[in-house]
Amino acid sequence: MRFVSGFKCIVCGKTSEPPKSAGTCPACGDPFSILNIEFDLARVAKSMTREALANRPLNHWRYHELLPIEPDEVAFAWPVGWTPIVETPRLAEWAGVMNLRVKDDGRNPTSSFKDRASSVGVLHAMQRKATRIACASTGNAASSCAGYAAMAGMPATIFVPLRAPEPKVAQLLIYGADVRRVRGTYAQAYDLCSRECDANGWYNRNCAINPYLVEGKKTCGLEIAEQTAGREPDWVVVSVGDGCTVAGIAKGLIEMHALGFIARVPRVLGVQAAGMDPIVRAFEGDGELPKDVMGSTIADSIDVAVPRNWRKALRYVKETKGAFVRVTDEEITEAMKAAGRLAGVFAEPAAAAAIAGVKRAAADGMIGKHEDALAVVTGNGLKDIKTAISIAGQPTEVEP
Repeated sequence: MRFVSGFKCIVCGKTSEPPKSAGTCPACGDPFSILNIEFDLARVAKSMTREALANRPLNHWRYHELLPIEPDEVAFAWPVGWTPIVETPRLAEWAGVMNLRVKDDGRNPTSSFKDRASSVGVLHAMQRKATRIACASTGNAASSCAGYAAMAGMPATIFVPLRAPEPKVAQLLIYGADVRRVRGTYAQAYDLCSRECDANGWYNRNCAINPYLVEGKKTCGLEIAEQTAGREPDWVVVSVGDGCTVAGIAKGLIEMHALGFIARVPRVLGVQAAGMDPIVRAFEGDGELPKDVMGSTIADSIDVAVPRNWRKALRYVKETKGAFVRVTDEEITEAMKAAGRLAGVFAEPAAAAAIAGVKRAAADGMIGKHEDALAVVTGNGLKDIKTAISIAGQPTEVEP
């Protein structure tokens, strides 16, 4: 971690020793006292130049100075990142904005944005000499963790809630993970995973309280900045569950501006489902997370009642002068159909929430009709085929 300058608590601001994997601030004792990794950007600027990037492979390891790991020739060959940004003029017309681009992170190896975090987590676990990596997830983080653990030859134990979609569970089993299906909610699976990691000394991949993993998610923001430099979007739109993804992408955009790769920082719009919107409520209210949030959404990947990274999400979105909105399940399903029909992009429900958020924000006047938006599609629709079929309908049967 040559370019890391320190670990600082998002709550009390005190510095801390680097945790082995997941960990919160030991000083303030707040369960949401997430640690933030800070980098010496002056030193990074001397090494990560435009000229240097021009000669590096097109994957997210090209930004290794801004990742909390040591360079590793074997791991740096793992495919991840540099996903395409697609122009979608017909989808823009549907959403009511001048221009809409889609960054399709469903093109990552396990068909999910979460590959960015898991690849960094598995490499960090290897460099910490961990013997096993574990996580709790509704599916995407789990399958990406299992996939990269398989590439590394590291055993993985995965805890999923009872409602995890079958295609995601199938991925876990194919990758050879030890899969524990918890007869309960995501929150209960998360708590059980944390307990087992503590009891067995496993590397805890849970991104919500593992500061190393958020830095992997940051690479999406780094890529957006590099890929759109000179034509930066006015808004970058991201679906929100635990808060790690939106915080990471915003942080990446801010760092690329500080390093001089982009002239301005796009505003970041976080999108939550109306049936599960604790971070939106915190943003609209007194800045504190509401208690006992009840509800649900078809978007299982963002169905998170207790988002542990909510403070970091609020901090970085506000730093970009961004905002949060909520969308209904009906708006999400319409966005799934529109993305497929008008742009050829197959998005799972949580990913389609970002596209629905663009339309909602445009209708509310938050995104201007003459503004340029970029939506991050975080997962492929094949991840939840049952929901996709229920939305798309059945084929027409004909005689041969």
